[in-house]
Amino acid sequence: VVAACATGTQAVGEAAEFIRRGAADMVLTGGVEGLIHESAVAGFAAMRAMATSFNDAPEQASKPFDKNREGFVLSEGAGILVLERLDKALERGAKIYAELLGHASSSDAFHVAAQDPDAAGAVRAMRWAIEDGGLQPEDIGYINAHGTGTPMNDLTETLAIKRLFGEQAYEVPVSSNKSVMGHAMGGTGAIEAIFSIYTITQNLIPPTWNYETPDPECDLDYVPNAPRATAVRHVLSNSFGLGGQNACLVLGKYAANGNGAADGAKL
Repeated sequence: VVAACATGTQAVGEAAEFIRRGAADMVLTGGVEGLIHESAVAGFAAMRAMATSFNDAPEQASKPFDKNREGFVLSEGAGILVLERLDKALERGAKIYAELLGHASSSDAFHVAAQDPDAAGAVRAMRWAIEDGGLQPEDIGYINAHGTGTPMNDLTETLAIKRLFGEQAYEVPVSSNKSVMGHAMGGTGAIEAIFSIYTITQNLIPPTWNYETPDPECDLDYVPNAPRATAVRHVLSNSFGLGGQNACLVLGKYAANGNGAADGAKL
């Protein structure tokens, strides 16, 4: 799977499809990227996509949704998950952390690098993922944002959330893991899926660190600077990559009473 910054998320969704159509009972899936290299840094710097004003205080550089955000912090990493049919997981007594309820992907078809500022593709991916999970937007208790910290990405994602969720957008907590781990590109979606699973299992929403100055155009609840203890049943995890490659996952708390289909993907 090659989908820029949405690769890890789309790979998890594709793995779920293998299980749904009966091609596999268990799939090892995820994403990885090792991109800290002179050529990659030079390329992103030429695009003016990276933060440059905090070289003497790098821990403050990643500022998703903050008015003074100026770009992402490049990082490396990997996230690997095991997806398995419910009946097979129960048969072997596996510990089930969460359910992968829905997934979807879309393309902006707008520009080779930029996102569509109208956010139509991002809205489609979120809506389709929620529908694929048999849910409604009001069922989502937390949004794990793509939240790169670039001026346009955060604005576009905020707009997409508002367009899909309406007035409810102001009631749903939204936060960006990239505020602490940077942007691991193709690995980041899978890593954020793991963050989302822990949000569900630990009933703890991770914060958006370095959120200091509100942006009037990014005016949602970004869980600033401290984790929030609250029960979360369903999480929407977003990945909106360069060039308008969008992928979303809907993850849910595992229901031991058997609400999931036998061929559903469990993690």
